[in-house]
Amino acid sequence: MLAGRRIILGVTGGIAAYKAVLLCRMLVDAGAHVTPVMTESAQKFVGKATFDALASEPARTSIFDDLDPIPHTTLGQTADLVVVAPATARSIGSYASGISDDLLTAILVATRAPVVICPAMHTEMWEHPAVQDNLETLRSRGVTVVAPEEGRLAGGDLGSGRLAEPEKVFEVITELLTNGDFNGRRVVVTAGGTREAIDPVRYVGNRSTGKQGYAIAEAALARGAEVTLISTVDLEAPLGVDLVSVESASEMHEAVLERADADVIVMAAAVADFRPLDVSDSKIKKDGGPPKLVLEATVDILSDLGSSKLPGQVVVGFAAETDELVAHASAKLERKNVDVIVANDVSAPEVGFAHETNEVTILEADGCLRHVSLRSKREIADEVLDTVAQILAR
Repeated sequence: MLAGRRIILGVTGGIAAYKAVLLCRMLVDAGAHVTPVMTESAQKFVGKATFDALASEPARTSIFDDLDPIPHTTLGQTADLVVVAPATARSIGSYASGISDDLLTAILVATRAPVVICPAMHTEMWEHPAVQDNLETLRSRGVTVVAPEEGRLAGGDLGSGRLAEPEKVFEVITELLTNGDFNGRRVVVTAGGTREAIDPVRYVGNRSTGKQGYAIAEAALARGAEVTLISTVDLEAPLGVDLVSVESASEMHEAVLERADADVIVMAAAVADFRPLDVSDSKIKKDGGPPKLVLEATVDILSDLGSSKLPGQVVVGFAAETDELVAHASAKLERKNVDVIVANDVSAPEVGFAHETNEVTILEADGCLRHVSLRSKREIADEVLDTVAQILAR
């Protein structure tokens, strides 16, 4: 249900923090990748070790004690959703005012993902005009507020302010994350560099690590798509993605064409242009001197897709260049008859192969061109899918 979705679970200091443990388990059981973020006060109610054991990764508690030098931006940028349960009056006020004085509030200010706030406090605090004004401010900014329930509160009081039950919060999260712009769409993504055998030991290959393709697959899944990832690399696919492992260009060609009726095909893989004409059945020994390597062209998967493109289908190609980026990408866009080319200059710092970041220019068949500055590959993935979504909606 929530397979592959990355959820930040913020826990603040209130007696209802114990319910966040139940919510964490429910989200993980539904396939979500849950990262707990606990405030200092939250740890006085529920131990960090509890979330460490139940969540997808250890709980994060501080900006300054984290191995990541900028954990608030990393977590905020990669999250599909941030939920704060329970949310105290103080945390709500800080968020509404843009105050980021701990890891959780810094994530809330940094993220562009949907945010769900689940208030929990005594009735007098819940009804205070300042709290209600802060919540109205957050609602006006698009934040989802799951109102507290009436019932027994800490100390035995009865009234409004009790944290909504985990099942209710889970229902709200599920609804938000399953109403994506790719709902009902079948998306095929290729990733990695193909390997063209010379002999059983050696091959002709390239430097692609597949990270951008995997990021696109993850982002498409998070936006509601049914995703197939055709990959040459030994990376674990996001939970909920159908992984098809291949090695050579011909194997990838076969796997892609078997799924060529998908709504969207994103050819992020670095498919070899050439392969050895003759492949040795046994390892070539060096005693005979350097072998003569004669190459032939591999099958052109992108051209085949472009020539047989279905009505309403969107085909996206990639172009890794080192010079004249736009000129080469524009020529490829026209030559392959595809809808979009995503081009990057792999000679630029922190761009392309092996890096966690990328910088691209997105070209569309109708002449639109858009430059996307250096950012994480997951953010690039969403930029690419934003373009695809706009084409599908036309």
